[in-house]
Amino acid sequence: MDARQESFKVFMLPWLAHGHISPYLELAKRLAKRKFLVYFCSTPVNLEAIKSNYLSETHSDSIQLVKIHLHSTPELPPHFHTAKGLPPHLMPQLKVAFQMAAPNLQSIIKTLNPDLLIVDILQLWMLPISSSLNIPLIFFPIFGAITISFSIRIVSHHVPFPQFELREYWKSKCPYLEMDETSRQSFKQSLDQSSGIILFKSSREIETKYLEFLASSFVNKIVTTGPLLQEPGCSENENHSEIIEWLDKKEPYSTVLVSFGSEYYLSKEESEEIAHGLEISEANFLWIVRFPKGEETAVEAAVPEGFIERSRERGKIVEGWAPQAEILAHRSTGGHVSHCGWSSFMESLMFGVPVIGAPMQLDGPIVARLAEEIGVGLEIRRDEEGRMMRDEIAGAIKKVLMGKTGEVFRKKAKEICSVLKENDEQEVDKLTTELVMLCQTKRRK
Repeated sequence: MDARQESFKVFMLPWLAHGHISPYLELAKRLAKRKFLVYFCSTPVNLEAIKSNYLSETHSDSIQLVKIHLHSTPELPPHFHTAKGLPPHLMPQLKVAFQMAAPNLQSIIKTLNPDLLIVDILQLWMLPISSSLNIPLIFFPIFGAITISFSIRIVSHHVPFPQFELREYWKSKCPYLEMDETSRQSFKQSLDQSSGIILFKSSREIETKYLEFLASSFVNKIVTTGPLLQEPGCSENENHSEIIEWLDKKEPYSTVLVSFGSEYYLSKEESEEIAHGLEISEANFLWIVRFPKGEETAVEAAVPEGFIERSRERGKIVEGWAPQAEILAHRSTGGHVSHCGWSSFMESLMFGVPVIGAPMQLDGPIVARLAEEIGVGLEIRRDEEGRMMRDEIAGAIKKVLMGKTGEVFRKKAKEICSVLKENDEQEVDKLTTELVMLCQTKRRK
């Protein structure tokens, strides 16, 4: 965007989870560099974390943080107005509280009078606000094109992936993927009501056929943003030198990162199978363990007796937070046992690290299939009831980290990494052009 060009104002509203906020914030930073003024809206607890850990003083004039206060209850106090660390049973209440804030949001947006709204697909209820204020709205789902393709497959005439039916045990855990036909149609119609384009945190290098499928299915134009990932060292400001020093002592590609995102918490049975699988694999591992707020427990109680002592030389367990980008960028990291959330998957690819798919919920099962389809990883197989099996965990780790198969996965992951990095800024430039045209349209009215 020409530095002399008129500045435009964009209002961003991601869902209240870290995995949604992070790509929105990265998009905000890139737009700020291209002379946009960004109003970034979230709850106070989320904005405090953003201000403390993710924004520098250089962003103070171009990215303005806008608070939205949700209705509090004894069960959902203000510190729970975020999906990060939220006990799972409170998630429905948080979604209701967010939607109840719609009138306040409308008032805030009317006062700020932005040229464009960029919102998450979990906020379909923002469409009436956009219409009433006559401000263009575009949806920016943080899911991959493959996930949205799967979600609307029944209401479209061409299905490019008939083999992608969910196994029975996933259907109860993935309601957004297994909507009924009426819900699919309603969902698609809502996305078609946005203003000209739909953004996808993706790239044609990894999702060509799914992006093309969506382009043929939706009224609106499909525009990719690229990975939108933080640079290593730009995340939470905790001291992590001990982790990096531990990795420094390991051989190249010998270590597997084990991480399941910020919103899924392993059951004791899952933790025990993963621990046994890591032992059987004989690979080095760095395991990030998280517990919901208020339900923290000793790590020793979540894994088999004696596991920590037996694996002391090969493994390291980190509780809470760890610098995932720095870990993936490290020369000793050869694989990522991942829940296959879209942002984690893209982060693995951006650093050329193969994926060992251990999906748990939401879009994970679909993303794990994509990892296999494009040759950057394997999905860990489960039993007929969906239970994890230690031998399958160990086998997948060995195939991805070791021997000839490991070399094949690493080569493919590094090829994709190279292309993603090469095209990153170009994709943002293209989407900037699209956003400018929408903003100009609004100002001409």
